[in-house]
Amino acid sequence: MGNKFMCMSKKDGKNGGIGSKSKRGSSMSRRKTSMEEELLHRQALAMAIREHNQMSQRFDNGSMSRRVGSTSSRRRAANSSDPFSGTGEKQLQELLENIKTKKFVLVHGEGFGAWCWYRSIALLEENGLSPVALDLTGSGINLVETDSVKTLPEYTKPLIDYLEKLPEDDKVILVGHSTGGACVSYALELFPEKISKAVYLCATMVADGEKPYDVFAQELGSSEIFSSESKSLVYANGQDHPPTSFMFEKHHLRGLYFNNSPAKDVALAMVSMRPIPLCPMMEKLSLSVEKYGKGRRFYIQTLEDHALSPDVQEKLVRENPPEGVFKIKGSDHCPFFSKPQSLHKILLQIAQIP
Repeated sequence: MGNKFMCMSKKDGKNGGIGSKSKRGSSMSRRKTSMEEELLHRQALAMAIREHNQMSQRFDNGSMSRRVGSTSSRRRAANSSDPFSGTGEKQLQELLENIKTKKFVLVHGEGFGAWCWYRSIALLEENGLSPVALDLTGSGINLVETDSVKTLPEYTKPLIDYLEKLPEDDKVILVGHSTGGACVSYALELFPEKISKAVYLCATMVADGEKPYDVFAQELGSSEIFSSESKSLVYANGQDHPPTSFMFEKHHLRGLYFNNSPAKDVALAMVSMRPIPLCPMMEKLSLSVEKYGKGRRFYIQTLEDHALSPDVQEKLVRENPPEGVFKIKGSDHCPFFSKPQSLHKILLQIAQIP
């Protein structure tokens, strides 16, 4: 992260020339860029609405769980998007049989929602697995106002409610992205018996007594993004009170989160992301050796990440060692967009570990 969290200045649109022709050209160029960006946003919004309509019957209390294993989708298991492409049907079946826990629960990071996992959901389904993506409180299509979310337990409630309702002998592989890692740790402390493996995807894997924000604090402390004059901070209770949430400006988002992501996925994110509640990020986690400490944790590092730099991720792994570490080359902070197949392959590898 480091200096990459500093405000990024816009390129100067002036060519330095004078005269009406130069001005008209500059104006037309700006209008063209604006129109192209608007078109992308419209396409992304249409895609999001279409996806929502197609999956509306699969939503349950703010969660997104696509139906598993239709015959046609299973027959597509050997297509080019499948990391096991070329594997014989019998061999593939044996590999999948080695996966004892077939239910994946996907937890989004700051500002995102269940929608961000759409590629991962499709890939996991094609291998006959059961993915579920949840909207945390005040995120995605959850109706709670973001600025009203005051605690980590409140923010994580949809995940906790889901785990509480699991059958006694049912277990899940829990995957948390970015600050969703704090939610994974909180859930692991409460329900260690229901979580087969906990996967931190370029996430805030903090230790006992630490805050999710601690991961960013040293490098963000002097950043213009979090200064009192920042346009990213939201003061729902007035300027005389602490900020309640923040929302990165679009040019910051593109550089920090989506430096290697496809344009359509970036546009989808731009029209779908919501403000990030600050209070849960400032709350210290209470993690015990008896519960959290006995959980099976795995970390996935993203090596071209501008939001949570590889150095910071390495520091998290070094200070709070997990059972295994995996790396995705060429991935920005959102591997479910920039490297979905690589992410999928690693998730299957983790699932197969005895």
